[in-house]
Amino acid sequence: MSTEQGSHSNYRRTLGPVALTAVGLGSIIGSGWLFGAERAASIAGPAAILAWVIGAAVALTIALTYTELGSMFPKAGGMVRYGQYSHGSLAGYLAAWANWIAIVSVIPGEATASVQYMSSWDFSWAAGLYNGKELTGSGVALASVLLVFYFFLNWFAITLFAKTNNAITVFKVVVPILTAGALMLAHFDTSNVKDMAGEARNPGKSLPKAVIGSIVIALIIYVALQIAFLMAVPAADLSEAGSWAHLSYNSPLADLSLAWGLNWLAMLLYADAFISPSGTGMIYAATTSRMIHGVQENGHLPGIFGKVDPKTGVPRPALVLNLVVAFLFLAVFRGWGSLAEIVSVATVISYITGPVAVMSLRRLAPDLKRPVKLRVMPVVAPIAMVFGSLVLYWGRWPLTGKVILIMAVGLPVWAWYELRKPWAELKPHLKAGAWMVAYLLVMACVSWAGGTDFGGQGYLAEGWDIVTVVLIGLVFYVWGVRSAWRNPSLVAVEREMAAAAEAEAQAEAAGAADADAARRA
Repeated sequence: MSTEQGSHSNYRRTLGPVALTAVGLGSIIGSGWLFGAERAASIAGPAAILAWVIGAAVALTIALTYTELGSMFPKAGGMVRYGQYSHGSLAGYLAAWANWIAIVSVIPGEATASVQYMSSWDFSWAAGLYNGKELTGSGVALASVLLVFYFFLNWFAITLFAKTNNAITVFKVVVPILTAGALMLAHFDTSNVKDMAGEARNPGKSLPKAVIGSIVIALIIYVALQIAFLMAVPAADLSEAGSWAHLSYNSPLADLSLAWGLNWLAMLLYADAFISPSGTGMIYAATTSRMIHGVQENGHLPGIFGKVDPKTGVPRPALVLNLVVAFLFLAVFRGWGSLAEIVSVATVISYITGPVAVMSLRRLAPDLKRPVKLRVMPVVAPIAMVFGSLVLYWGRWPLTGKVILIMAVGLPVWAWYELRKPWAELKPHLKAGAWMVAYLLVMACVSWAGGTDFGGQGYLAEGWDIVTVVLIGLVFYVWGVRSAWRNPSLVAVEREMAAAAEAEAQAEAAGAADADAARRA
């Protein structure tokens, strides 16, 4: 048995369709629903309703590419492996690094959101937690306590995590729906839209259900909340602010609840400001620990981070590393908004490899078992690449440049493990990963030179910037698929899966023989 097989045998495969949907939904509905309606309205006004629908369509398109990959390789930390299997160490590492940065920064972001909502409590000590832009020293201290809480919820067992998360997810779904309904009943001012309308277990079955179900449910909830927020804003507040962009609420939904006399709802929201972010923080603490395990097995971290506790099924050393990094993020980025921006852009970068990897592996490993295999994937994959590129561009300069720079910061770790290899061994990895390095550089340049509406210098005219990004997405998609190769990681996982399939077949045959013997007896 390989080391990888041994470590993965310690994981507990106990999550079925309901639990997986709860994990997916729980990771989507975190702190974002508490602030998202206000942030979206400040950018797009009433058009924010359409923005949520577009965002869900983009997310679903990209997520579908990962349902096939996830069903092919049902391994913990799978997101950090797919690029490695299709393109080798460089592309695999960049994708893993981006994904890890995106998700590990969610953890302090959720803690920050809880504390920021708490600052609206009618207590003098609570007001001192947040200064209007970021957490104060006492706010950071309280958020640190929440990080430790997330850590210990994951320390003991995956079954405890699943049971806790299922209960929290029910609460996270009920409260937003109740909030949207109550605000709509309390105040539904359609003139707000008129006044400001010009502002612009069985992976084959479980995974698709979980992905599509969680995204659709989340879309319904977010659209309902957006409508409720738009219609519940008092006309006086909107007139005083002058525009949606200048509205300012520390705790948007709770503040509106108090404005319309829904004190019970405000209290419920203050409670949920702990529960929803804590549920998501708990999920991402679990997810990142398994990502670190995956990165270690890719050969880019010390062996200790590949250890999984045999009793609990938890990769505890990886969990400790992520706690330390979460503390660092909290110390540097003290505001929910700044952390949310990093999460969004880094997530898009990490997801870019999915559309390329899924079609690359269809070419390189056509015989691998695919419990999920969409016939339309040859069409979905390039569309997903284009959507991801557009979202990255819409992330705005200089944020896109900053996050791409963070990608470069991780390269010394890759270099430490890879540049010591002989050139003949290293060369194909560099050649296969060149498309991703070039893609990030080109997208950074386009973001800088793009339209002023997206923070650029305005060298690309409006409309032409979008056309340029679409073409870039398609060109790099083709380059990425063509540059994939049968690297050692892919060959090794093929052997591992073949051995597992053979062992399963032998076990089934032995079971059938025993049953036949029992019948004869």
